[in-house]
This record gives sequence, structure tokens and C-alpha cells, in this order.
Amino acid sequence: MNGDTVLTLIFKAGLIVKFVLILLLFFSVFSWAIIFYKFRLLSKVEGESREFYQAFLKSKQWDTLYQSTKKLVISPLPNLFRAAYSIEDEGFDEIRSTLNRIESTETDRLERYLTFLATTGSITPFIGLFGTVWGIMNSFMGIGRVGAASLAVVAPGIAEALIATAAGLAAAIPAVIAYNYFLSRTRKSVIIAENFSRELINHLMRKNGETQTGSF
Repeated sequence: MNGDTVLTLIFKAGLIVKFVLILLLFFSVFSWAIIFYKFRLLSKVEGESREFYQAFLKSKQWDTLYQSTKKLVISPLPNLFRAAYSIEDEGFDEIRSTLNRIESTETDRLERYLTFLATTGSITPFIGLFGTVWGIMNSFMGIGRVGAASLAVVAPGIAEALIATAAGLAAAIPAVIAYNYFLSRTRKSVIIAENFSRELINHLMRKNGETQTGSF
């Protein structure tokens, strides 16, 4: 095994270990794609939310605000505002129901793909562990065939096992970190959207000279 690199050991690995490594590679590549996508998306969401809310506080007319913020389509806030604007003459029960429905839709959109990161963080260590067990089994079978426990017999199987373990951890660790990070940012955006919905309802009630009853 002298001079063997990690890549050489991978090519020399058995079919099962190669399958495990390919599966882990899939999880890892997909996870990193989601990480880059979610980072860009949430950055845009937060930027648009700040931009819209500043415009909302400064605006005196909803008509003007509606026209000036049509380009903002990623943040939940302008989407909630446009929905409230389009049905502001409806009953408050209808407005609440519509805003709640949009909140749910926006939450699902912001949380999209986070489940894959959580799944990756949960199962890839076990997939890597399976590759580890399989490599060790090959080592013991090699000992049985040769009849001697020499380093030349056990080293390839142990190396396969270690590679599978490392690959499982390499896929899992970034996924777990990213999941927790993006979940925190997503929840913050969801809370901001929920508070803004209440603010819209209160604004419409003040506009129509009514007092809010019950909880939103």
C-alpha cells in the first residue's frame, strides 16, 4: 500500500464502498448547492424587507407604495402588503384569512430545501458507517483467506473504512451547520412577516375607524 493516495484507494475500493462514496458525494454536492442558493435567497429577502419597510414607514399613500414596490417580489413583506391592498375593502375576517394563507405560503418558500440539509446531516454519518463496517468485514475476510493478520492484508480494508467514515462526516458537518444557520435566519424572517401582518391589520382598522377584537 506504499505510495497509495486517497484517490488511488477509492479506485481500488470494492463496489459497495464505491457506491457508498458516490452516494455521499451526491448528498454533499446537493447540500452545497442548497447552501449557496439559500444564502443568496435569504440575503435578498432580508435586503428587500428592509427596503420595503422603510418605504412603508415613509409612505403616505398606499397607491404610491403599491406602484413603487412592484419590483420587490422576493421578500414576504411586499407580498403581504399587495394582498392586503387588493382586498382592503373586504371584511377583516377575509383579510386575516388571506394574510394567514400568504404567511403559510411564504414560510414554506423560505424553508424549502432545509429538510434536505437536515436529512443529510442525519443520515450521511450512518451511510459512512456502513462503508466503514463493510471495509472492516473485507479486512477480516482477507485475514481468513490468507490465514495471517499481516498489515498488507488488513490495510486496504481499513483504509476503505476510514475513507467512508471521513466522507460521511464531510457531508454531514456542513449540512448540520448550514441547517441551523438558515433555520435561524428563516425564523427571523417569518417572525418579521407575522408582525407586519398584524401591523397591516391594525392600520386598516384605524383607517376604517374600527377597533381590533380578539387576537390575530
